Amino acid sequence: MLKSIYNPPFFLKNGAAMTAYTALLAGRNWENTTTDPEPTYQQVVFTGGQDVPIFGLVAIPKNAHGTIIGTYGITGELKQQWFLRLLGRKAYAQGYAVVLFDWRAHGKTAQLSPTLTSDGLYEGEDFVRIATEAVRMGCPPKCWFTGYSLGGQLALWGIKAAQDVKSTDIDFAGGAVICPSLDSLRSLNYLVTHSFGRYVESRIAGELKKLAWKLHDHHDGYFDPAAIERANSIWGFDEELVISRLGFNSVEEYYQASNALNLLPELQKQTLIIYAADDPLFHPDIVDDLKAIGEQNSYLDLLVTKYGGHVGYVSSKKCQSQFQDPDRWWAWNRILQWIEDRQFTEDVHKNNQNNQNKLSVLSSSLEN
Repeated sequence: MLKSIYNPPFFLKNGAAMTAYTALLAGRNWENTTTDPEPTYQQVVFTGGQDVPIFGLVAIPKNAHGTIIGTYGITGELKQQWFLRLLGRKAYAQGYAVVLFDWRAHGKTAQLSPTLTSDGLYEGEDFVRIATEAVRMGCPPKCWFTGYSLGGQLALWGIKAAQDVKSTDIDFAGGAVICPSLDSLRSLNYLVTHSFGRYVESRIAGELKKLAWKLHDHHDGYFDPAAIERANSIWGFDEELVISRLGFNSVEEYYQASNALNLLPELQKQTLIIYAADDPLFHPDIVDDLKAIGEQNSYLDLLVTKYGGHVGYVSSKKCQSQFQDPDRWWAWNRILQWIEDRQFTEDVHKNNQNNQNKLSVLSSSLEN
């Protein structure tokens, strides 16, 4: 497990406070916290798994040296996902091609297809196919997958899916995620046991219901209005609208199948997981399980911090100065630094290997 000391401002040293601040307040002035401009994005419709159309945005800087592909959490759409757009600005400014996308049943992807979410079971293939098409468009072939919250779970499934791809054209290097959902069944049961969790669950459920009605409006006759009316919780959304289309008999069965915690021992590509011990949305016991898995899998780099809340990680000024970060967005800065370090290490390794090969050829020539 990696060691890194993160500290927020004193008034955000509480998981619920950090989560509420990030969700409700930080997005109001986020553009003032960065000097990096918005890239000029090209709108693209990718073809995901099962030939589902996926709407995305692509920006390729001059002399790009890698590609970062990412999506967001359980609800929302690209145009209002400021935290993901912040990554887009930062990554582009550091020389990465950026691919951001509306995942299944979200944003413009929802307008293109009535296909519902699967919490990673099919979204993993979406990541791989999007990367493949992006490289064909001119993005660098070294691809990194990223996301946060439920989007982090999807990215982990993407890393797993990439392991099964036999390709010499694309380097599926790995991925890095922030506060990924790792055990939906355990965490959802935990979420509704405390007042803040019940508030969050209620808000998410309301957004999911809106999402379902938007899908109904875009694809008239595809969804049963009565089922949408009954979907008054996260569990209810999956029970009424999702599981039968995926072939599951129960929500429990679905959550067990999509459980990302079970994926981690199988990952064989470089993966960074940033996870806060005070995340109020996830069951606290998951931290110990995550650490135990990390000790057994050398491909996993874990940054488990005392503070951070759910997808927050706003740095104090002292913390920002300590890490010499350009802004207060600690988690994105660590991810970009981690990716850069691995790209540099691999480039050095390749150069050394090339030099050794040249020496071997020269030595062979001299002997002859």
